[in-house]
Order: sequence, then C-alpha cells, then structure tokens
Amino acid sequence: MSLIIQDLHANVHGTEILKGINLEIPKGEIHAIMGPNGSGKSTLSKVLCGHEDYEVTGGSATMDGHDLLSMSVDERSRAGLFLAFQYPVEVPGVTNANFLRAAMQARMPEGEELDAVAFYKTLYAKMDKLGMARKFTSRAVNEGFSGGEKKRNDILQMMMLEPTYAILDETDSGLDIDALRIVSEGVNSMRSPMRSFLVITHYKRLLEYIKPDVVHVLSDGKIVRTGGYELVDELEEHGYEFLKNTEQ
Repeated sequence: MSLIIQDLHANVHGTEILKGINLEIPKGEIHAIMGPNGSGKSTLSKVLCGHEDYEVTGGSATMDGHDLLSMSVDERSRAGLFLAFQYPVEVPGVTNANFLRAAMQARMPEGEELDAVAFYKTLYAKMDKLGMARKFTSRAVNEGFSGGEKKRNDILQMMMLEPTYAILDETDSGLDIDALRIVSEGVNSMRSPMRSFLVITHYKRLLEYIKPDVVHVLSDGKIVRTGGYELVDELEEHGYEFLKNTEQ
C-alpha cells in the first residue's frame, strides 16, 4: 500500500503553485523532498492535509487506495495522515495533555474510552525520549514555546498518534544541533515497515540523521529529479545549478 500522487495541480489565492506532481511513497519508506525557495514544497504538504487556502485544480492523491482529496481534514488525520508544521501554531487555553487526549480519543471506536493511566504512562515515556520536562503537559499547546520546543512538541504529537504517513515540513528549521539530534532520534524510533515519512527540508544536516530511501528535487511546482542519498551530497556540493538546464 502507498501514498500515491498523480498529476496534482493546486492554486493558492488564484496563483498556480503545484503544476503536476507525481509521487509514490510505499509503506516503510522515507522520501525526502528538497528544492529552492518557492518551489512548492510546503504547498504540497498543506494540500495533502487539506488546508482550506489551497485549491486542487487537477490530479489525484490516494492513501492506501482511498481518495485523500475527498476527505475532510479530520478524516485524513483519522485515516493515518500527520503533518509536522514548519511553523507550529499556538493553541491558547488548551493544555498539551488535554489536546493529545482529545486527539487520541477521537481515533478510538465509538463507545471506547481512553485509559488515562496508560495514556500518561505512554506520554511520559515519549517525553523522556525527546528530553521534554513534565511541565509541558500542563502548558498550553506551543504557547510561549521556543522554536525548538515547538518542533519537539510536534514530534511528540506524532509519536503519540502513531500515523501511517507522516509529513515533516522543515522540522529542522530553527533547531540547534542538540535539538536536531533528539528530534531525529524520535523520528527514527518510529521507523516501521508499516509507516512512511515524507521529509521536506532545505539542508543535508537533517538527512544525515534521518536517512531517506529516495530523494526528490521539486522545482517550479514539479518534481524534476529523483535519486538515492547520493543526490543529497550532489545538492550539498553544487546546489541547484542543474535546474538552469532542466526543461520546466
């Protein structure tokens, strides 16, 4: 089973950003997307997750055979899709613990109740892996958090929700080397034959910790090149010079 994107086109505020994305991510694989600023990387993540500002004008996206684009945002989440934001939002008045309990309860069959003792045992174990103090459970979601704390909190949410397909939109942005290592260890602890990741990044340093199986280059709304990890090294050395000779 796979996340399959075919000839996907999308606009934001009337401007076409995605111009025919074709991508397949099988279960168990980590795919990375790199590319210049403005190429459509974050747009792709938001379209897949159903952001209301983005209009799909063509193509399709299926997740394990189900039409992803016909689902509401909450249906996509319950089906196993997760997005770690480039800029995590603050949710004043809602504590981390209550937010996660509500999210996990929403995924349970009707009539079943989340076991509170088991929930907190799991939550504390995941927080320990990410080096997060217990006080974060009673703080409002991301309110007053540093950039690194927000990114760890996103990964904590992912570790608790255990999605089937996880999209990491520039999770390395704003992280120092220690936070980057800890966040990457959290992601790597979730690698599984039944879980896939789409890692969006500008930099090689994240991919040194989270080794992708496949690397794609996105430019002007299209994937223009695909390769293995050696492509990361090539981009690190030469940048996107080759794009000048690529027909768009």
